[in-house]
Amino acid sequence: MDMQGAADRADAMLDETFKAIVPEVRWTHDTTTTGSCDVVRRRTVLTVISEARRGSFLGLVERAWKAKGYRITAVRAHKESPAVYAVSPDGFGIRLLFGYQGQAFFQVASPCVQESEVADPKTPPNGPSYPPDQEIPTPNVRSPFWSAETPASPPAQPSSSP
Repeated sequence: MDMQGAADRADAMLDETFKAIVPEVRWTHDTTTTGSCDVVRRRTVLTVISEARRGSFLGLVERAWKAKGYRITAVRAHKESPAVYAVSPDGFGIRLLFGYQGQAFFQVASPCVQESEVADPKTPPNGPSYPPDQEIPTPNVRSPFWSAETPASPPAQPSSSP
């Protein structure tokens, strides 16, 4: 696999992750970086995810990753900056991290691959697109669900019949 193939795989992992987030959040592409033999793709969430809903968001993403066969390697239960880290069966590292003002950041890092050129991601963001030299704003899109200041209710349990 070359760097472009790794970038495409990283994009597919991010696409799958964002499809699993219901209700959806607004996001934009962040920087792509390449090392001597690896590629890192990033996406930044523009939707406000309230402190009360961050645990639900992290849990939803973690369950989606486990369903894809990813191995959870670490969970950081930090009040201001919680995170979850995983590795896919083919060796790609994926991370969800909350940062400044509760902004969610996703990142996928490839294993070492053959050097090549890397094109921009093909998936269009569902939020505004920002040029590489422009700073991405802190979360500024409100969601009736993700921005709510109350914890998410657990799903109803089926009642057992006698």
